[in-house]
Amino acid sequence: MKELSIFVDESGDFGEYNSRFAPQYVFSMVFHEQDNDIEDSIKTLDREMANLGFFNHVVHTSPLIRKEEVYCNLSPNERRAIFTKLFFFFKSAPLTYKSFVFERKECTDEESLKGRIKTSLERFLMDNYDYFSSFDKVILYYDNGQKQLASVLTEVLGEKLLSFERKLEVKPYKYKLLQVADMICTLELLKIKADKNSLTESEKSIFHSVRDLKKDFLKKIKLKEFV
Repeated sequence: MKELSIFVDESGDFGEYNSRFAPQYVFSMVFHEQDNDIEDSIKTLDREMANLGFFNHVVHTSPLIRKEEVYCNLSPNERRAIFTKLFFFFKSAPLTYKSFVFERKECTDEESLKGRIKTSLERFLMDNYDYFSSFDKVILYYDNGQKQLASVLTEVLGEKLLSFERKLEVKPYKYKLLQVADMICTLELLKIKADKNSLTESEKSIFHSVRDLKKDFLKKIKLKEFV
């Protein structure tokens, strides 16, 4: 049986538009064809994270960059090492991704944003229908962090893919690829900032410069984008 797993995370919210807070809404989908075994890659990541002093750790990339939560006492190099381990896990594993970025000034309330997400996701699925319909089962993994996104994902995938089902009780500590989806959302937002040359000091402490961010991360991850 051919099975495709889709792992989703998001950045931003469905509240009223505020130009100073979350001017973009992003959600990212990580695709794993279950015929492609990634267990060795996961074990390698776990071992490398343990060597950094983090055992069974769930990486949250935004607080990692901002030096918050469990990362508050770590140096820039230590935080970059954690980010890099997760990045190269994704880069080396047989995985792909697709991100959707929406400017909130163009969809300023909940209903307009939901409509834009629905339209974009439907178009993506229809443009790639032969691929998605080739699987006997397509399973969505989303932690239900935002009920509005969960509703759109379930509606569109369920409507367009006969083989669709949703996995319930999904937690990031159980699934490395949810952590990858979080990382990809962060990189999408960093790309927007890099294009505007507006990286914060905390971002520069991790990625050094716009040039280095693009060379070391953004260009490399683009090679994994679903086409």
